[in-house]
Amino acid sequence: MTEDATTPWGTGLTVAAFVAAVTAGAIVVLSLGLVRVQPILAVGLNLVAVGGLAPTVWGWRRRPVWRWFVLGSAVGVVVGWLVLLGMAIKAVVA
Repeated sequence: MTEDATTPWGTGLTVAAFVAAVTAGAIVVLSLGLVRVQPILAVGLNLVAVGGLAPTVWGWRRRPVWRWFVLGSAVGVVVGWLVLLGMAIKAVVA
């Protein structure tokens, strides 16, 4: 058997999508609250939080179940940051 035959792609990608949605939503909501207080604080806390969690999460990427959480959280962070960047550009242009 190859690894592809035993990998639960459907379930794994569903879990990854759910984790990505929750992570992106959390990043956007928490960052918007911090931006109202101090934009530099929001950027700094995002970098510290992601930088602090990244080594731990990266270590999970080889575990059979946790790898889907790693994929979802990575995609969620990127999507959350892109949404925030888009909102910031829209605010500057408007």
